[in-house]
Amino acid sequence: MSAGALRALAVGLIVGLAVGLYVGSRADDVEPLDGLLGDDQTLSEEALDVIEQNYFEDVELRPLEDASIEAMVTQLRRRYEDRFSHYFNVRQLKRFNEATSGRFTGIGLSVLEVKKGLRVASVFDDTPAAEAGIEEGEVIVAVEGKSIAGEPADAATARIKGPPGTEVTLEVSDPSGDKTRELTLERAEVRVPAVQGEIRQAGDDEVAYVRLAGFSEGSHGELRDEIGRLYERGAQGLVLDLRGNGGGLLNEAVLTSSVFVEEGVVVSTDGRVQPQTDYDAVGGALSPQPTVVLIDRNSASAAEILAAALSDYDLATLVGTRSFGKGTFQEVIELDEGGALSLTVGEYLTAEGVSLAGKGIEPDVRARDKRSTDADEGLREALRVLGSELQASE
Repeated sequence: MSAGALRALAVGLIVGLAVGLYVGSRADDVEPLDGLLGDDQTLSEEALDVIEQNYFEDVELRPLEDASIEAMVTQLRRRYEDRFSHYFNVRQLKRFNEATSGRFTGIGLSVLEVKKGLRVASVFDDTPAAEAGIEEGEVIVAVEGKSIAGEPADAATARIKGPPGTEVTLEVSDPSGDKTRELTLERAEVRVPAVQGEIRQAGDDEVAYVRLAGFSEGSHGELRDEIGRLYERGAQGLVLDLRGNGGGLLNEAVLTSSVFVEEGVVVSTDGRVQPQTDYDAVGGALSPQPTVVLIDRNSASAAEILAAALSDYDLATLVGTRSFGKGTFQEVIELDEGGALSLTVGEYLTAEGVSLAGKGIEPDVRARDKRSTDADEGLREALRVLGSELQASE
C-alpha cells in the first residue's frame, strides 16, 4: 500500500449522540399517506413532507433532518455496539475544519471521549491546562457553559481550540463525577514534542526511558533517533511509555512499529466493503534490546497497534493496565447538503488476527498509578521488570 494511502487512514476517537421519544394520537381526519407522496421517496422524506404540509406551525426542516440523521447513527451505535460513528451537522463540521486547519491553538491536553464529555488522558507541562491545575482522569463536561455530552469528540475539542490569547471557559468534573469546577483558561501556542527521553536506572543497569505522546507525521523518526541516542549513551534496555497516548496516524503506527519489528504484518484492516489489507513492517529495525512497554486505559488506537505488535513478536513485556480498546477506524464522508458522517468502516486486527475493539490489551504485568500519591507506580514497576529481565539475560 502506498504512503499516500496509509496517510489517508487516520486514527480518531469520537463520541455518541442521544434521541428523545414522542407520544401522540392520530386524529380521525388525517389523510392516509398512500397517494399523497411520491413512490420514490424514503420513509424519512415522506415524514418530513407530511410535517411540512400539515404541522400547525411553520417548520424549519434542516434541524429535523439533522435530528433524523443523528437518530440513524444512534441506532447504528446501539445495535452494533459502535462507540465511534457520528454525524457532524454543518456548524460542527465547519468548526472541526477550522480547528484542524492549523490556524487555531489550544490549552495543552490530550483527551479521550466518554459519555459525559472528554476525559483528560494527559496534561502537558508548561501549558495553560497544567497552570490551571487540570489533572489526568478529570472530565471536561461543558465548554462556554454548553454541555459537550453526546457531541463528537472532534467537534468538542474544536470548541476548546481557538486563537492564542483568547479565553475559553471549561466545566471540569473530577473522575468520580461528584464535584465540578469552572475554569477560564487563556489559549496559547502549544508545542509538545512527540518524543521525550532520558536515562533511568533499572536495578544495576542504566536504561532508556522514552515517552511517545502521539503518532503525528514524522514521530517514528523522532522515536528512532531518541532511542538510538540513549543507546549510544550506554542504555542497556528500554521503557517505552505509551500511557495517555490516544493514537494518531495509521501509517505512523506502522512505521513506529517498524523501529522494532524487522519483518511481518504489523496490523491488518478489514471492513464489509473494503478488502482486508495487511500493513507490513518496512525493515531496518533497531537491534532488539530488552524492552518494557507501559500502557493504561488512555492508550488507544495507534498506541494499541504498536503495543500489540511488540507483544505479538515477543519484543516487549507490557506493564500497566488494560488499554482503551479502540479497534475500529472511521472515514469522514461529507454530504452534498452539508454536514458529514464520521462512519466506522472497518476494524483493526493485530498481527495474530485479534480485534481490539471494545476489549483493549491486557498487560503482562499489572501496575496501577495511585492518585493519592505523587509516585509513578507504573514507571517504578516497569523499571523493576526491565531490571529483572536484564539481570536474567546476563
